Amino acid sequence: MSGDGGGLTETGGLMGAGGAAPAESWRRRTDWRKETGEGYMPSGREITPEAERIVGYVNRDRLWQRHMELARFGARSDGGVNRQALSAEEIAARAHLIGIARARGFGVATDPAGNLFFRLQGREPHLPPVLSGSHMDSQPTGGRFDGIYGVLAAVEVLEAIRDAGHVPRRSIEAVAWMNEEGSRFAPGMMGSEAFAGVRPLDEILGVRDADGVTVAAALATVNAAFPDVPLRELGQPIEAYVEAHIEQGPVLEAEGRVVGAVTGIQGKQTFRVTVTGEEAHAGTKPMAERRDALIAASAMVQRLHAIARSTAEDLMLTFGRFTVSPNAPSVVPAKVVFSIDLRHFDTGLMQGFGAAIPDLCAELAGGCTVVVEPLVDAPSLVFPEALRERICDIAAVLGHPAMDLPSAAGHDARHLHAIAPAAMIFIPCHQGISHHPTERAEPGHLHAGARVLAALLVELAG
Repeated sequence: MSGDGGGLTETGGLMGAGGAAPAESWRRRTDWRKETGEGYMPSGREITPEAERIVGYVNRDRLWQRHMELARFGARSDGGVNRQALSAEEIAARAHLIGIARARGFGVATDPAGNLFFRLQGREPHLPPVLSGSHMDSQPTGGRFDGIYGVLAAVEVLEAIRDAGHVPRRSIEAVAWMNEEGSRFAPGMMGSEAFAGVRPLDEILGVRDADGVTVAAALATVNAAFPDVPLRELGQPIEAYVEAHIEQGPVLEAEGRVVGAVTGIQGKQTFRVTVTGEEAHAGTKPMAERRDALIAASAMVQRLHAIARSTAEDLMLTFGRFTVSPNAPSVVPAKVVFSIDLRHFDTGLMQGFGAAIPDLCAELAGGCTVVVEPLVDAPSLVFPEALRERICDIAAVLGHPAMDLPSAAGHDARHLHAIAPAAMIFIPCHQGISHHPTERAEPGHLHAGARVLAALLVELAG
């Protein structure tokens, strides 16, 4: 078993994490005002008259229409969306958004990581801007609202501010981060990672998709489609970041709430496991002499699944991708590559489980060889309390029932949290369904979240 990370017991339990520190408490409440010394965040439940006036310009019908327009790019016959990162479908979606932004007089720019920015210039453009957005890429069988809602809500706020004739002190930018989903290029959140300096850009650019296309090559195709979009430096100081998103869970709907102030994001680890055996004839190679990579991989999956279930009820373990080679009916599999996605709110528990995965896979390899490659190691995080409280205050003033709740899914806000005060605003999605063609959000809920977002961004921008 691995040294400091603890280990998986033969009976299926998780041993102590040893030297691994327990999770930075998921329930710890931080106060941005105390930590940073900033004092301009309004207290109480009121909002400024100017913010309230601008909220009135947030257009429900326009926001809904934008969602229906974007759903055409990568539309599936079952009503879902397949718009993967840096694909032709995403290029078309980018072109549509750029057209909207330029028609309204917003600045448009991209950066070396393929992030796309729309800027409403403030009175003091030299100040760090306030950012808001999410992503426009989807899963292969995705829906119409995951990710793109955060982008379109941010654009709608820019349009509402422009319609109201208001010029904020700080500039406000809507952003579409590159490759949040990680379905084409793994792992995901590449654009926000690069922007925040979490991962070197050169490492990101070298990642290949299933067809061998690198991120660098795909980005070159995207940039060639928009030769008149300025390229700016990667990363910049920002004042704050706020991301609107569908919940992707059932809590808000079940509780009858319209707005969720996200307390934080649970931890996540991902791995790529490669099991190598020996190709052989299905009819002539004796069973006892086989080095069957699929049998070995299956044993690993079954054991890990059983241990996870017995360790903690809310320990999330997923094997989302499996490739078998040569994948022929009459050939003993010689190679299997599969993915592991591990999540929990307790960072120590998650990392203890993750640290034991390589040794357990080695124990079950039989005559095969196995390589476990760590891809993502992201601890749980807590968003600043002041911003969370302000979301609930604004929602109350605007008449939208709100509540605190954590995010079980990962989001780009995870990486922005490392460089600036960050927050997330959730709205309900029907039955909590997401990453599925039947994913659904109500026009009124989209509108409510954008209204809260507008008031908060106006306050943050001064």
